Amino acid sequence: MTLLGYAVSSLIGRMAESQEGKVFAKDLSFIFDYRSNNFLNKKFGKGLRIYVNIPLKRVKGKRTLKTYRKELWFNVGKRRELINITPQVETCLKECGIKEGLLLCNAMHITASVFINDNEPGLHSDFETWLEKLAPEKPYSQYRHNGYEDNADAHLKRTIMGREVVVAVTGGGLDLGPWEQIFYGEFDGKRKKRVLVKIIGE
Repeated sequence: MTLLGYAVSSLIGRMAESQEGKVFAKDLSFIFDYRSNNFLNKKFGKGLRIYVNIPLKRVKGKRTLKTYRKELWFNVGKRRELINITPQVETCLKECGIKEGLLLCNAMHITASVFINDNEPGLHSDFETWLEKLAPEKPYSQYRHNGYEDNADAHLKRTIMGREVVVAVTGGGLDLGPWEQIFYGEFDGKRKKRVLVKIIGE
């Protein structure tokens, strides 16, 4: 039995089982689904759900979520480049004034990426080498996509590196790990492109 199963089983004695086979607690607030818990399945049958109702602290006045949206523009002078955009994203967070919430940052073009990793030049060089092995730019003729365009490799590189990141906002700051930074990955540059920053919270 899992640790969570033990915690729930300790509550069983204080709960009353209904006719529908559901167990209710008076002082808890979210739902657990224990269909895969063997201990509870034996005790109450398969498909058991425990409904818990933890009281939330009441806050005087209305609590409304704020939303913020901004587009960051980039015009990279070469075909491929990785840019640390953490400072720009932090500026957005300061502008919106949100202290607790979530931040979404995504590339708005299908040949560019936003991802989180270490700000270390050697690693960035390794990304370039690795991505060129997986989806080499040339020969252009190797890709069916390349007819009027020559950027099939950029589409594939973007798929590998990802479209967006979501970062927790805590205490008015980005809740990143010690070496985590947010990067814009350009794989088909020499033109203006956008990155969306969307923040929601309070």
